[in-house]
Amino acid sequence: MVRTMSAEVPAEFLDGVSEITVSPRAVPHPTRTEIFTLGHCIPFHAGETGAPDDIQSRIVLYHGSFLALAELDEGFDWRTEAWETLTHELRHHLEWRAREGALEAFDEAAEQNFARMDGDPFDPLFHLGGEAVAEGVFQVDDDFFIDMVVRRLPDAVSFGWHGRAYRAVAPTGATLPAFLSVEGVADPPPGELVLVIRRRTGLLELFRSRAPFTATVSANPAGSD
Repeated sequence: MVRTMSAEVPAEFLDGVSEITVSPRAVPHPTRTEIFTLGHCIPFHAGETGAPDDIQSRIVLYHGSFLALAELDEGFDWRTEAWETLTHELRHHLEWRAREGALEAFDEAAEQNFARMDGDPFDPLFHLGGEAVAEGVFQVDDDFFIDMVVRRLPDAVSFGWHGRAYRAVAPTGATLPAFLSVEGVADPPPGELVLVIRRRTGLLELFRSRAPFTATVSANPAGSD
């Protein structure tokens, strides 16, 4: 169905689109329950000149998200929702091409995220260059980052995900800034869910900057032991 719809799109709107694909994944909204992301436009630089014509996009529709919403709504119209999602993401592609500076920040965030996953040094503020999907929540590729500014590292961190409240205990020896990959939430994102716990950035903090602390923590429903 999506292949047929893609063929109906005027060619000029597909200029720079490297791929339109369907993923089996479900992508829950980071803060609201019963809401799922149906599609995503993933931009990238395909050339070395940095010109707008070098900007390409991969457009993904998430079958798992469509299925989740169809289970909640007996009248869910797959074809209408797929067409609206496809054209919405194509609009994002055109907007990315017009916002080259924003794309450069997104590209840098993706590079820094690869460094984080590989255990290499990385910029502790890179996630802020990702796509803001909710207040204090940023998406870089398939990973979601919940940004939390604190004065000191708490013993336990409370946070929300997809309409549910959770609590995670800070690991022994943790320091700020900390990137804590979370396991155990219901409806997890396609990639990682990461709590970024940091102090507010100021001139003094720049002089005190240290390598981010990284660890994996387990999430428990708020109010449980």
